[in-house]
Amino acid sequence: MLTTDDPLLLRSQDERGVITLTLNRPQAFNALSEAMLVALQTELDAIADDASARLLVIASSGRAFCAGHDLKEMRAEPSQRYYETLFAQCGRMMLRLQSLPVPVIAKVQGIATAAGCQLVAMCDLAVADSQARFAVSGVNLGLFCATPSVALSRNLGRKAAFEMLVTGAFISAAEAQAKGLVNRVASTDTLDAEVEALVAAIVGKPRVALAMGKALFYRQLEVGIEAAYADASETMACNMMDPSALEGVQAFIDKRKPDWH
Repeated sequence: MLTTDDPLLLRSQDERGVITLTLNRPQAFNALSEAMLVALQTELDAIADDASARLLVIASSGRAFCAGHDLKEMRAEPSQRYYETLFAQCGRMMLRLQSLPVPVIAKVQGIATAAGCQLVAMCDLAVADSQARFAVSGVNLGLFCATPSVALSRNLGRKAAFEMLVTGAFISAAEAQAKGLVNRVASTDTLDAEVEALVAAIVGKPRVALAMGKALFYRQLEVGIEAAYADASETMACNMMDPSALEGVQAFIDKRKPDWH
């Protein structure tokens, strides 16, 4: 039984450098309270500076992944300045996920709604329980999910994203996969194994290549194609000069496994 003294965010790290941050407000469906946003920002900033970190998994405790913002907390202080500060704070945390030098995987069970759905969309990858459901349901309360729309529209096709935003309707895990919001769907019993399979496929790759590649991936999406190719070419040239790439290419030529240790 959780008490008010339980930490909002649980952190663990294995010997490979795989870090798991677990949202720990199950009694509130892991809603993103102000304190939760601060806790997430603090951990993400620390991970950004941690050379031992190789990959991050965002998970949750209880029956829901994340129900979005804490509406009771929001309603308690109805001023535009407060809301602007709150949403800016949430935006900084979401952008930090994208700027981390390591891949981020969302492990989703239960519901992911509003800013919780945004959280899934801002992670680089997502694996969902087959019973998970997703919605940007603010419009049902008279509040268009404007900030979640930024992340959603960069994951789904425009019409699919807009339909979710204007109807507030839930979609299933299978629909979320078909629309591009999640990568993989697994049964409840195999969710952990499916996440681990994805982790294992990534974590052995050179950290520098993943960091450079992730940064380039998101930069090039926001510019025209000529600028994207120029940036990508420079990134590949820099990556090629890194010892890990030189070793990888030589290993391919020598028909052996690369030695990245």
